[in-house]
Amino acid sequence: MSSPFKIAKFQPNAFIIVEGKKEADSFFILREGKVRISVEMPIPGEDPNQSLGPGDFFGVVAAMSAHPHIETAQTMSPVSVIAVGREQFGSMIQKSPPVAMKIIRYFSMKLRSIDRAITKLSFHNISEEDPELMFKVGEYYHSKNEMKHGAYAFQRYLQHFPSGRNSAQAKMMLQSMNAPFTPPPENRQNLTRLFQDREMIFVEHEPGSELYIIQQGRVKITKIVDQNEVLLAVLQPGDIFGEMALLENKPRSASATANGTVNTLAINKANFETMVAAQPQLAVKLITILSERIWTSNRQLANLLIDDPIGRIYDMLLTLVYQKKVPITPKGQHVFDITSQELIKMLGFPQDKGEGYIMMLMEDKSMRLEAGKIVCMNLVELEKQVQFYRKKASMAKKREASRA
Repeated sequence: MSSPFKIAKFQPNAFIIVEGKKEADSFFILREGKVRISVEMPIPGEDPNQSLGPGDFFGVVAAMSAHPHIETAQTMSPVSVIAVGREQFGSMIQKSPPVAMKIIRYFSMKLRSIDRAITKLSFHNISEEDPELMFKVGEYYHSKNEMKHGAYAFQRYLQHFPSGRNSAQAKMMLQSMNAPFTPPPENRQNLTRLFQDREMIFVEHEPGSELYIIQQGRVKITKIVDQNEVLLAVLQPGDIFGEMALLENKPRSASATANGTVNTLAINKANFETMVAAQPQLAVKLITILSERIWTSNRQLANLLIDDPIGRIYDMLLTLVYQKKVPITPKGQHVFDITSQELIKMLGFPQDKGEGYIMMLMEDKSMRLEAGKIVCMNLVELEKQVQFYRKKASMAKKREASRA
């Protein structure tokens, strides 16, 4: 019986995928030869070129998220690849579960790397992965009179670090809150987890041992940055969260809190690989979610690397268009479902400067404001503007690197 997967061969210096190109319905596993992966706006401090060999993969993010490619793959030698279509992914995992695990682990590592870069560029500092910082999170919630959250953070801190440098103070704080330390039940065999409204599922910096699939309800993902609680996402039924801590054995990068009554399926390290092998759809779901997150985070990082504020506005608007998978047509209009004020907040501009930038944007004849919302009259023109500003930013970063 023949394989359902296509084998493709390329000569040296051929382009297999090109950054920005659309309609990516397949990804590739390298069988023979070497491929160079490059990106126009690399993560600061990382090599912009990566060499891949047999067994490595590329193009998964675009194929599984159905977004434009975020990388360029060029052959360095004669190359043979396996092309796997999006619809063939489940059957591939059934035949070879280790391939799925390799992709998931790499994606988890990549997403954490991008998130660290975004945090550093956005807030000019980044917390080390130090579980002692759970105590600081507890102090923050206590100061905001969020006693349940504060108690949870102090209790988990004492659970994992009973002799930590802040353990005595954590016990005192819990006593003052009338919430003495009680360790969680040891029996965690039941995969179902039920959480009440505003109950913490896990806290930032807590060691992680499970990922969660939301069966019912919504979950808020938050992070404490510069003594402010930042809302990162509100997840819905079917969403997966907590996967990076499980896959990489590292502390939680953010906190998760039930928004209403929440029912989840919890998958731990012991049963994760077995479940991926037994239920390929779980791996497909997880890789699809990770692909969407990596694509969005990659766009967000590239946006932060554009120095021109008008360029950043154009780029964010195009990202929103891509996320909605709106067709790019020259005459088609698109009304963005956010206000200009919300756009200013998304980009982190000071209010007064942001309003000035919006007025400058309105000098573009293809853009206008209607009832506070931005309308694009020509999406092809929007795409051209973004290509211009991205190319300009990329050239500037290369000049900086050559002078360093």
